[in-house]
Amino acid sequence: MESAKWRLLQAALPHVPFDGWSDAALSAAAAESALTPSLARALFPRGGVDLALAYHQQGDAVMRQALQATDLTALRFRDRVTTAVRLRLQSADRELVRRSAALFALPQYAAEGTRALWGTADTIWTELGDTSTDINWYTKRASLSAVYGATVLFWMGDDSPDLAATHDFLDRRIENVMSFEVTKARFRESPLGKAFLAGPMKILERVHAPQRPQNTPGKI
Repeated sequence: MESAKWRLLQAALPHVPFDGWSDAALSAAAAESALTPSLARALFPRGGVDLALAYHQQGDAVMRQALQATDLTALRFRDRVTTAVRLRLQSADRELVRRSAALFALPQYAAEGTRALWGTADTIWTELGDTSTDINWYTKRASLSAVYGATVLFWMGDDSPDLAATHDFLDRRIENVMSFEVTKARFRESPLGKAFLAGPMKILERVHAPQRPQNTPGKI
């Protein structure tokens, strides 16, 4: 089933610039892949939106493989994050992403788009070895989701040589996040911060990262 799903997605991609992430693109892909319409609908029950999400997840998988093949040991942590985002953009087709952005801007699919961004941020943090299990697990992914989402919007309109403007934009966003984290840490350790956060921290200490499923397919 996974191979059929992959073939169907690949067959749909050339149709998306013309038909968008739609039932028309799915139907055309099914015909070209010699798959029945019922099987295509079983693999992508919601049609275009499931195709778009599968394309996004495929991009995350390509980035994961690229990160695993890249030596990051000599890089500062912020540069590792920047490298991961750049690798993610390298695996994306700008017109297909534009179509995805238009789809996920619709109110009924906005939550799906947000989850897709979160999934990318989670993949990056996981591949970079994040071991947080408390509220920081959430704040790291929320911050990176915002950075990645803003960078994608800038990238879609960037016509600078070698995407230099996008890289500069990304560097500034990462620097802003890192500066905020430093300021937050200093405030938390200050006498005023400790007094101010005493109550809220007792509540936040109860927040834990979700447990990842064990013994799933592909896991050793």
